Amino acid sequence: MLTQDELKTLVGQAALHYVVPGEIVGVGTGSTVNKFIDALASMKGQIQGAVSSSVASTERLLALGIPVFDANEVGEISVYIDGADEIDGLGHMIKGGGAALTREKIVAAQSRRFVCIADESKLVAVLGRFPLPVEVIPMATQRLIRQFAALGGTARVRMKGSEPLVTDNGQHILDVTGLQIRDPLAFESEVNQWPGVLTVGVFAHQRAQVCLLGTASGVKTLTY
Repeated sequence: MLTQDELKTLVGQAALHYVVPGEIVGVGTGSTVNKFIDALASMKGQIQGAVSSSVASTERLLALGIPVFDANEVGEISVYIDGADEIDGLGHMIKGGGAALTREKIVAAQSRRFVCIADESKLVAVLGRFPLPVEVIPMATQRLIRQFAALGGTARVRMKGSEPLVTDNGQHILDVTGLQIRDPLAFESEVNQWPGVLTVGVFAHQRAQVCLLGTASGVKTLTY
């Protein structure tokens, strides 16, 4: 039986098949993506470089000798490789466990194709078991907590020690439990309109086209 870490390594390596030689690759954030970044070092001479969704991923890419471009310096990106906290049968995801959801959604929107890399524990029938991350402007926090309560959710400010966690964008994160998101597109559209929400961690408008799922029998490819 493979460990979760070994499954992450497998899907990280499998994602190399979707990297287009000679182009720039979009790179996400998180422990599974770290495995992809490590694997990407083996073909760094075949790509121009990467656009990264977080400071942490940028530092890892640069340490391996992979050039990192600002998103504003490039046009359309051929492929974006990132993990997910949950993914459903249509490629809709919950993301943001690593607090990089806004930049992840920006790079995903700039990319022609989203390839999700995950282990099979992330595959769900209905989104919402994993606490939904929402990046918010701090002055709106209490009102947004009340708005999620009206939907049946319980929202809490994500903490780092005794203080609210501060994202790469200087904002805070609400983690919302108690939701069942049966219409991800409509939910994402609605919550994104709430004043004070920077980004909701439902990726339905920027869903995955491919999911490389690490399973006990190897990597399973799901296409949507």
